[in-house]
Amino acid sequence: MTPSVNSPLSADDVEVVDKQTPYQGYFKVDTYRLKHRLFEGGWSGEMEREVFERGHAVAVLPYDPVLDRVVLIEQFRPGAFAALKSQWFDDGASPWLIECVAGIIEKGEKPEDVVRRESIEETGCEIREILPIHHYLVSPGGTSESVFVYCGRTDASNAEGVYGLTDEHENIRVFSLAAKEAFALLDEGRIINAMTIIALQWLKANHAQVRENWRGQ
Repeated sequence: MTPSVNSPLSADDVEVVDKQTPYQGYFKVDTYRLKHRLFEGGWSGEMEREVFERGHAVAVLPYDPVLDRVVLIEQFRPGAFAALKSQWFDDGASPWLIECVAGIIEKGEKPEDVVRRESIEETGCEIREILPIHHYLVSPGGTSESVFVYCGRTDASNAEGVYGLTDEHENIRVFSLAAKEAFALLDEGRIINAMTIIALQWLKANHAQVRENWRGQ
């Protein structure tokens, strides 16, 4: 018999004994003491876990169906800088990552609002139409962050230069490349952040259909 994919358990099956916020800075960390129901019945023992809180985010891959080009960005990431010091990365690995456009959802905003705002701020490109790709949890063992991923129709003919908000310490290089070249970067393992991998994999799988649909608009 094939097991059920859907778990019978939900958020109602978790009991929070205590919650504290020991750190509040640019991001914050909450400490939970909690227990939860077990698959076989009964309750787990009480556990204590730290959860990194940084809000929820949006990522968009700008795509020009006429030129058949995608717009990508490159910027320094402190988390990558810290990670690359481990033994799991080559000595030549860089903390400047190739990414799609992304930003945090501010209070009162919808994800689609962030798509359009961040695309202008980070690339100067206007997003004319949006296709949802996925909504996923980044690393649910330790952070509450989730990302809404989209593909956005744009004009990539002038997608170049340096963008970003200086007061937010952004220094973002913008460039465009043929879709097949972007897919090659993906296949070669040169894209190492999840949101960009997800977006490019989706476009690679749906490339012909997306281009056909958007070229006629």
